[in-house]
Amino acid sequence: MLTIKELTVKNFMSVGNQAQAIDFANKSLVLVIGENMDLGGDDAGARNGTGKTTIINALSYVFFGEALTNIRRDNLVNKTNEKGMMVSVKFIKNGITYTIERGRKPQIFRFYANDIEQNLESNEAQGENRETQMEINKLMGMTHAMFKNIIALNTYTQPFLSTKANEQREIIEQLLGITLLSQKADLLKEKQKATKQMLTEEKLKIDAQVSSNEKITESIESLKIRSTAWQTQKADDSKSFAEAIAELEKVDIKAELDAHKRLQKHNENYIKLLSLQKEKAYHEDSFTKAKSTVDKTEGDLEYAAQQKCPTCEQELLDDKHTHLVDKLKTTLTESKEYATKLESDLAKIQRDIDAIGDLGNTPDTYYDTMDEAYNHKGSLKDLNRQLEQNEKKQDPYAEQVEELTKTAIQKIDYEKANELEDLHRHQEFLYKLLTAKDSFIRTRIIEQNLTYLNQRLAYFLGKVKLPHTVTFQSDLSVRIEELGRELDFDNLSRGERNRLILSLSWAFRDVWESLYQQINLLFIDELVDAGMDISGVESSMAVLKDMSRTQKKNIFLISHKDELVSRVNSVLKVVKENGFTNYANDVDIVV
Repeated sequence: MLTIKELTVKNFMSVGNQAQAIDFANKSLVLVIGENMDLGGDDAGARNGTGKTTIINALSYVFFGEALTNIRRDNLVNKTNEKGMMVSVKFIKNGITYTIERGRKPQIFRFYANDIEQNLESNEAQGENRETQMEINKLMGMTHAMFKNIIALNTYTQPFLSTKANEQREIIEQLLGITLLSQKADLLKEKQKATKQMLTEEKLKIDAQVSSNEKITESIESLKIRSTAWQTQKADDSKSFAEAIAELEKVDIKAELDAHKRLQKHNENYIKLLSLQKEKAYHEDSFTKAKSTVDKTEGDLEYAAQQKCPTCEQELLDDKHTHLVDKLKTTLTESKEYATKLESDLAKIQRDIDAIGDLGNTPDTYYDTMDEAYNHKGSLKDLNRQLEQNEKKQDPYAEQVEELTKTAIQKIDYEKANELEDLHRHQEFLYKLLTAKDSFIRTRIIEQNLTYLNQRLAYFLGKVKLPHTVTFQSDLSVRIEELGRELDFDNLSRGERNRLILSLSWAFRDVWESLYQQINLLFIDELVDAGMDISGVESSMAVLKDMSRTQKKNIFLISHKDELVSRVNSVLKVVKENGFTNYANDVDIVV
């Protein structure tokens, strides 16, 4: 569990000499709103430029040495005071309280564990410490890019789906644990170097022992190694052929072919059923809207009979009244006709669905494809032929080893050298296993964690009522669909994009916390404001409230919407007055 406790800011951006602190341990949903007294305050509706986003820029800077948005480090220093910038954060992990202090003019970078300063490097003249930063990154367990996707969501940072494909892949690989494989591979590479060095030293030792009969001894041992490897390979090959034959002989090929035919039909009906269900849902929604229009128009007609405008309630003159009534009647007729058509279409769709019926269980098959099943007998015959040929092979090195052994001057012990050789080969095998894109370890990790990511993403998309299907593919690319039509991220409206950004972040966070560690803090900067309709705001707020309540998260919602005050647990007002930002009258923040 990573618990970020407190952030303190001084001379950072719009914050001046009076240090400002924020307590992150409340486990509640907090609305962050601004009041710019320099622009008239609440009376003038001044909400911009108060320093709300300064909070997450400061949090990003203290952890990673850079702001969340593209702001140069020197421009983070308060322009009025021009010096003495300091940001500190306290967080807890595994029962240890850590403190980071980072500042400019002068340069400062300090790291504490239980109030004891950690001097991981001697050279801190420039306020930069690579080893210290690496330790902080290790404790955080994430890159700056991941931080921006699961802790600090901001409208001014590039959304995940707008980044380049390689950048997206890097984040997803880190999220799913693929990056850990690379880190383990790097460690293994270092061990390989050590093993290779030990092997070299052992071979040099052997070379020194053989002196006068070096060539003979080296030939004998070389042939022994080849013979051993050859015999091992032969046995392994025979075993593999026998196991493969036994496995294929278990297959009832007639039943297998029948299962493939049923599977093909099952898949065709499944795809058809999905399409019909989507079409049904669309028509049901349209029918509901059409009925609503009919009901409203009928009500308007009833009201218009009183010769009053149904909108402004003004009395209507005869010509205006007649015009309005005619218009409403036309609308009513068209709406009824449209509703009738939709009802008919729905009935047809339902008949098509009923015609498909119950799909039943997916047929199980041994082979992945029909072609493989048809080639069953050929595969079995080929394996038997290969087994027979392998068994007839004779060791080409045995006779040579026997003859040379009789003439050897000194017997050499190759046990240690062979062990190191095997170890090096094993390490090489493991390294390829960790780094190869098609390795079963990588594939398994992706399959397991990607499934969970897609499940959580679908869950949150449903919660925010986004009608699109968004799925991460096995190659880690993202597919966005609506009613069977593939879309790009930029095809979506601003409100739809923000719903998707939020859903992606929440899904990323769930996967991250399931694999690595719980994190108590979440910032959402104006994403609920920008382009979001009432439905989007309400559904997003419902998710955030549930997350805060059930997961005990401290969620800071930065917004210009005063009406959100009633939907949160507490409010943090960011006040800018005389050019400086204040989060409270003192250092302590009360929300």
